[in-house]
Amino acid sequence: MSITPHGNGELVDLRVGAGERRALAESARALRALELDARERTDLELLAVGGFTPLRGFMGEKECRSVVREMHLPGGVPWTIPVTLSADRAFADSLRAGESIALTSGGTPLAVLEVQDKYVVDRGEEGRAVYRTDDAAHPGVAAMQSAREVRLGGPVRVLELPRGEFSEHRLEPAQTRAEFAKRGWKTIVAFQTRNPIHRAHEYLTKCALEVVDGLLIHPIVGETKGDDIPADVRMRCYRALLDGYYPAQRVLLSVLPASMRYAGPREAIFHAIMRRNYGCTHFIVGRDHAGVGSYYGTHDGQKIFDEFDPKALGITPLKFENSFWCKKSGCMATDKTTNSAPSERVFLSGTKVREMLVLGEALPVEFTRPEVARILVEAMRKG
Repeated sequence: MSITPHGNGELVDLRVGAGERRALAESARALRALELDARERTDLELLAVGGFTPLRGFMGEKECRSVVREMHLPGGVPWTIPVTLSADRAFADSLRAGESIALTSGGTPLAVLEVQDKYVVDRGEEGRAVYRTDDAAHPGVAAMQSAREVRLGGPVRVLELPRGEFSEHRLEPAQTRAEFAKRGWKTIVAFQTRNPIHRAHEYLTKCALEVVDGLLIHPIVGETKGDDIPADVRMRCYRALLDGYYPAQRVLLSVLPASMRYAGPREAIFHAIMRRNYGCTHFIVGRDHAGVGSYYGTHDGQKIFDEFDPKALGITPLKFENSFWCKKSGCMATDKTTNSAPSERVFLSGTKVREMLVLGEALPVEFTRPEVARILVEAMRKG
């Protein structure tokens, strides 16, 4: 039996049916419009297809405050990251309670929002709670502070999904669930990534495959930091690695149309909740999950799971130590599996990897597979 979706156990789908779409699209053209930014577009897609189940729209003030302060929705369902929509003050002040507006991308109406709430938050409080900092150098804090002043909350009815890349791998929660059932998988582990899969990641995912039926490689392809490797390059790396080194019948590659928040521990829970909605029973949580800089402790993304009722969260975290190539053992290892000295361990920081790529230097095989290294070096040359 497949794992139930988060919250009330029913997968949300906010798209209107074919019969209603024409009339709603016609009325949307007469409504005042609010253009979505990049993050809001990805959030709308996840709301529409059920990735954010049980949410049925952008959060109002009560929901947002509860998430920020309590890490739960008002009814007690675990939720750790606000999902919000912003508007300029003048536009927000002109709206009446219950008024509908069109949510647009490039001027094209994607959805209709019923405005049930207008509010302003203490961004300093939200930053310190969600990101553990109010430092504007943090990318999540910077995005929050640069957003429009007022937030609008209310349910949405979706006309069409935002246009996204990788359509052949852009499986919705209902589709991944159907694919898992087709393959006979009862236990599925998800691997979250915004980077190419290097040897350390390969090691973690294959360890996980020893205890579950299938693996979902689920890279984020929404908004990321400017120095993160572009999604199209990463996707080529994933395909090369999976084709060469994984059993095809036990792995599924599908993209997650989410934007990174870099919220560390809170985002680890957020990522796990989404993967439950996609039908996964387990979730890999590695070193400094969704971290950036030195804002979070190495294992904070793992420790936060202990603060939640496992039954309410509904997905099992698999907590892994930092892995590396062990010269002494001649294989990948962690502190749990080797007694080697630090000098016998091969580990490259992200900064060092980027430096080598800029210089056109080959990455060592102890760090990444040759096929992946070639793709990265070539992409850097073209970039």
